[in-house]
Amino acid sequence: MKGTGVRRPAAGRTRTARAGLALAAVLAGGLAAACSGPAATDAAGKRPAADPAHGRPAAAAGARAEDRGGAGALAAYVEKVRKAQAARAVAAKKWGLAKTPLPAPPPPKVKPKITTRKGFETDGEGLPPVFTTVPTKEKIVFLTIDDGAEKDPELLRMMSELRIPYSAFLSDYLVKEDYGYFRKMQDAGVALHNHTLNHRYMPGLSYAQQKREICDQQATLEKHYGKRPPLFRPPYGNYNENTLRAAQSCGVKAVPLWAAEAFPDRMEWREWDRDLHPGDIILTHFRGKEDWKGTMPDMIRRVMKTVTDKGYAVARLEDYV
Repeated sequence: MKGTGVRRPAAGRTRTARAGLALAAVLAGGLAAACSGPAATDAAGKRPAADPAHGRPAAAAGARAEDRGGAGALAAYVEKVRKAQAARAVAAKKWGLAKTPLPAPPPPKVKPKITTRKGFETDGEGLPPVFTTVPTKEKIVFLTIDDGAEKDPELLRMMSELRIPYSAFLSDYLVKEDYGYFRKMQDAGVALHNHTLNHRYMPGLSYAQQKREICDQQATLEKHYGKRPPLFRPPYGNYNENTLRAAQSCGVKAVPLWAAEAFPDRMEWREWDRDLHPGDIILTHFRGKEDWKGTMPDMIRRVMKTVTDKGYAVARLEDYV
């Protein structure tokens, strides 16, 4: 950690350290189980009582109690993760996933600073940052789904049972066919964000036209879902300085694009190495068999196979941005 020294744990803290290692194993390997050795017992199978004549000072006793409390909290968290992973394993089998998705680590206490990716800048300063990857060293990625054309109830059930977080970027001309579908999505914990009213090519519009596309969609989302979203994604990933100025004027804080795109039969990559990286944002779309080679659940099976095979977990974008 930056600016902090590393303390050697005292002997009384080894139990906490072992619990921490067990938790790390759960999160890194997705095993969600921790083991600990049995306490010492006497011949009758009971733990021997402490010898008051050789007892430690009160301060040491207090430290042991604190250690037990810390170890207990970690053990409770490990158990929570274990149960969640057990439920995920059942859901993964039900939905035909090749492997159980890995658990994401706890979100950071302080969100990372997001800056505009090099090569994506405009001349304007202080505008919402445009980025394809969130700065993190954790092996996590973020799943985002655009537009709202396909409204497959199987997707809602699948994602809830698998407990896979994702974010939706919505265009009103498609969403208005069934606002209720996306309300169910929101009720399940999915954040709904702005993808304009009509999915137009933004650089081809005037500032006033762009402002209407973005800001009127902010108002529409607030009307139907109770809040103005802080994130905006321009259609096709195309924007200019007017796009960012217009978005900022109605409350947009950041503009996440994507590093990879998921389809039912393949992945497409932005980077030259055709691979995932910590913090990458994955794009896909609300589509069905009439638009691509499969269903929404088919797409989820494909993207999760790629993500899990590469040792990554899916995390919640809003916890980091």
